[in-house]
Amino acid sequence: MHDLVLKALSHWGLEHAEYSLVAARENHVLKVLDGERTYALRLHRPGLRTSGELFSELSWMAALEHAGICTPKPVPTTEGNFVCEIGGRQVSMLTWLTGVPLGSTGTPFVHRDRTGVFHKLGQTMAEMHLIADKWQQPAGFTRIAWDRDSLLGPDPVWGRFWENPDLMPEERGILLEFRQMADRTLEELETGLDFGLIHADLVRENIMVDEEGLCVIDFDDCGFGFRLFEVATALIKNMSEPDYPELKDALLQSYLSRRTLDLSALDLFLGLRAATYVGWIIPRMHEDGGYARNQRMIAQAVEIAESLLSSRGHVRDHV
Repeated sequence: MHDLVLKALSHWGLEHAEYSLVAARENHVLKVLDGERTYALRLHRPGLRTSGELFSELSWMAALEHAGICTPKPVPTTEGNFVCEIGGRQVSMLTWLTGVPLGSTGTPFVHRDRTGVFHKLGQTMAEMHLIADKWQQPAGFTRIAWDRDSLLGPDPVWGRFWENPDLMPEERGILLEFRQMADRTLEELETGLDFGLIHADLVRENIMVDEEGLCVIDFDDCGFGFRLFEVATALIKNMSEPDYPELKDALLQSYLSRRTLDLSALDLFLGLRAATYVGWIIPRMHEDGGYARNQRMIAQAVEIAESLLSSRGHVRDHV
């Protein structure tokens, strides 16, 4: 990797900078030190996104940062490009943000001002949507969709959740019935739902906090989707918190103080978001802690799905 990194850094004129690996998940992320300047060099996983999709992601991040959202700022190469390719590997550079993640999934949420930070998150989310709706997208802008077909069609973005190999027959039946109900419901509602550019992954790990406030990172999954899906993503991993009703209310009320949003289908989107994780985990089940994560994701998705089915009169014998 050393040769690849040196070649990458040369495109930014940083051949003599120091660097260290800080993350190796969807992308390899390296912290680059050049005197008093610090950057994040991203070596993108081959095949994850096209160069056009990466350019679009970085263009939206640049627009958000310019409009006042605290997010990493894309750093163009010496040739003026946001993305370069080295040996078939896409590479990009961002400014480095200070602070620490708001938390991590699967662990209790700890913060000195719990409702306050969710209030700020709701405001930031609304501002991002307002900026996205006013922004003139550059020519060739392309990102993934989080629409009905991408969530519930034959090949969802994050995989066929109903085919998770750890599902018990009863659980699979519940998720299949939920899929049918959700697809019919979305077909009826989708033309009236708020739809546009979303971050699509506003979980604790992607919210950086420090004494100055809150910043948003990791736009890998950004695309065109339902705004309720965005809200559900920010809430879903906090549903087991003892003060979840207060956290939820803080986020929703602060969002609504910035822009309008019909929340009547939010419970449906919580179910949709939970189901996506049951598909997402399938190729990652072999990773450390994968089995435990899979069981948590299945349990939450089935619980929400069963509750939604019952509330709509879909009562069946799962024994």
